[in-house]
Amino acid sequence: MDKRIVYVVSDSVGETAELVVKAGLSQFMEEHAYELYRIPYVENTEVLRGTIYHAKQTGAFVGFTLVNPELRHFLIKEAQEKEVECVDIMGPMLETMQRTFRKQPKQQPGLIHQLDEDYFRRIEAIEFAVRFDDGRDPRGVTQADIVLIGVSRTSKTPLSQYLAHKQYKVANVPIAPEIDAPKDLFHIPSQKCIGLRISPEKLNGIRKERLKTLGLDNRASYANIDRIYDELAHFDKVMEQLNCPVIDVSHKAVEETANIILNMVNQPYWSIDQEKENL
Repeated sequence: MDKRIVYVVSDSVGETAELVVKAGLSQFMEEHAYELYRIPYVENTEVLRGTIYHAKQTGAFVGFTLVNPELRHFLIKEAQEKEVECVDIMGPMLETMQRTFRKQPKQQPGLIHQLDEDYFRRIEAIEFAVRFDDGRDPRGVTQADIVLIGVSRTSKTPLSQYLAHKQYKVANVPIAPEIDAPKDLFHIPSQKCIGLRISPEKLNGIRKERLKTLGLDNRASYANIDRIYDELAHFDKVMEQLNCPVIDVSHKAVEETANIILNMVNQPYWSIDQEKENL
């Protein structure tokens, strides 16, 4: 089945709209079943017209946060005329607040991202997650607040980015029988490490879809079920050595897994053994 297409439009970064849309999508489909395209910093109607045109061609859904009322009304009208499903995430809230507070909104995009200390910490964390993604630099495990560990296609990268937006520096480490785990991984506090487990059947389906998206034969060794069992057995051995908590992500959306991780790291005196029992 072809992936569903979703456009997220904003006259700022588009982070708020993307999070809301993803939260909604998680109620209907797995993350690998859709493609989400963010269109940030919109300043003119031509971009909006083009977005609606492409949405019409692909049967896409559009979610948007536009504080500029002219752009907002244009997009809504254009979507109605072209019969494209479109939802205004910010508009109804602004209008209700305007009536309640009896004040006009500032109509300035991105005010929530003013250059304050929190903003800079978030940007630093995002850059950290990119730099130390997928084990590309093993030194990241010693500098990270959280280290995510898992085989390929266990949502390590989107989880790293999600947690980075919460100002956590996250490194993620891929596990495979042919690749030695970074030595530093076994010398850092185990509570910094979190394993991401997935069922063989679920992983098999995800990898087949990934190969299909890339135009490759889904019978490749990457999606071979025996190969997957070997990888997961190796993963379990590494987790036993690390003695760290493990989360089963087989049927969890990224946001759900991230919330579990946040609840864990925010407990000042959590027990690894207790967390293992709970997970």
